[in-house]
Amino acid sequence: MNFKIAKLKEKLQEKLNETLKAVLPILAIVLVLCFTIAPLEPGILLAFLLGAVLLIVGMMFFTLGVDMSMTPIGENVGTCMTQTKKLWLMVLLSFILGFIVTISEPDLQVLAEQVPSVPNMVLVLSVAFGVGLFLVAALLRMLFNITLAHMLLALYVFAFALAFFVPGDFIAVAFDAGGVTTGPMTVPFIMALGIGISAIRSDERAEDDSFGLVALSSIGPILSVLVLSLIYHPESTEYVPDSIPEIENSVELWEIFAEGFPDYIREMAVSLLPIIVFFVIFQIIFRRMQKRMLIRVAVGMVYTYAGLVLFLTGVNVGFMPAGNYLGQVLADNPYKWIIVPVGMLIGYFIVRAEPAVFVLTRQVEDITSGTITSRAMSLSLSIGVAVSLGLAMIRVLTGISIFWFIIPGYAAALILSFFVPKIFTAIAFDSGGVASGPMTATFLLPFAMGACVSIGGDIVTDAFGVVAMVAMTPLITIQILGLVYQINTGSQEKREAEEAAAVFAQLPDDDIIEL
Repeated sequence: MNFKIAKLKEKLQEKLNETLKAVLPILAIVLVLCFTIAPLEPGILLAFLLGAVLLIVGMMFFTLGVDMSMTPIGENVGTCMTQTKKLWLMVLLSFILGFIVTISEPDLQVLAEQVPSVPNMVLVLSVAFGVGLFLVAALLRMLFNITLAHMLLALYVFAFALAFFVPGDFIAVAFDAGGVTTGPMTVPFIMALGIGISAIRSDERAEDDSFGLVALSSIGPILSVLVLSLIYHPESTEYVPDSIPEIENSVELWEIFAEGFPDYIREMAVSLLPIIVFFVIFQIIFRRMQKRMLIRVAVGMVYTYAGLVLFLTGVNVGFMPAGNYLGQVLADNPYKWIIVPVGMLIGYFIVRAEPAVFVLTRQVEDITSGTITSRAMSLSLSIGVAVSLGLAMIRVLTGISIFWFIIPGYAAALILSFFVPKIFTAIAFDSGGVASGPMTATFLLPFAMGACVSIGGDIVTDAFGVVAMVAMTPLITIQILGLVYQINTGSQEKREAEEAAAVFAQLPDDDIIEL
């Protein structure tokens, strides 16, 4: 028992250290800004700091819970599905899993509340249907060895062609939906599912194909929202942002968090319930896990639940108002251009605080046996998100259509996919969905909205699309990482071959004949 407690403390300490490294730079940036060029009201600043504490504790428990519950469930479901060798059962389970996990995704709820004139449940169900459908497509790709680059090229060409026929107010929202869908609830399941399916394959492409499920699951919501926009024709798409709370004292500060806790306690209970029911039915039918593992998974679920409640309360109640207010203050500055480098700086560090990024970088390092390190992944993601935030702030300042950014961006990403190792393409397109998680939806999107309000721009067309931009740039930076890796590997192999040839040439003729 003492050994288990010590092991748990060690794991918690490890997760706390990871979380602090991710969140402290963001705190430092916001504090420097608020004491220099972007003064915040004391109440907003205190709410931000309290939200940061909840975020750190929540993320610590969430990442521990994912390791103990979500990942083993996904891997077991994936392995068991494939071992049944019944295609209809694999397709059905994949669709159900994608559908229920998407409904559980908190980021999607945040986006649904902000999309005007479309009922929340209609948007959520249509997005969930898209994810379920394309998770099936991802499964079939793995089973039939279909090249991911070819599928992505065809699907994105179709998506952009469809986008030219939908109302302009829906385009940014549709591409945002593709980013928020793959968040802290969805990614652990889908990635573990891919690893579980590929684990029973022995061919040389199994490792490459273990990634790419998140990539295809991200295109599903884009297409489903674009199709939805052809059905819904709202009279008004004007978006009215939430008012920033006025906090006069410490009691009022606590009250806004106390009001938020019950909402997220209920929301996450409802979100996790479909997953728990699915797993219970799965376990009853297949009896895949032993008692000890079941206890571990149950405890992990509790950690996941507690972590997500704390995390979402912190970011929604503390971070969202601070992001909105900070964007307003910076955009009111006589030098409005300052919002571009500030946005890039925040973007560079904020992606490291995304819960799903921890999951992805660890699983990439594990599945590639350390060939692609989590440090290299994190750096590539940070650079990508920094660039995307800079471009997003330029959109807010100028009102340039999102098409001018995403069409060249995705074109570059798709062209690169034919020149880099396949595993890097799959990881890159997975990373795009993972990078645009709850921190993006609850801090960066309000940040852009606040700036847009101050400038007098159109929030729906100019501020929305931040999530889409964050989801796009990692597709390029991670594949560039793959290109560098390929060049370095080729150079190393060439040097080794030349050294071997030189040593061989120096051998006496008798030794060469003997060899």
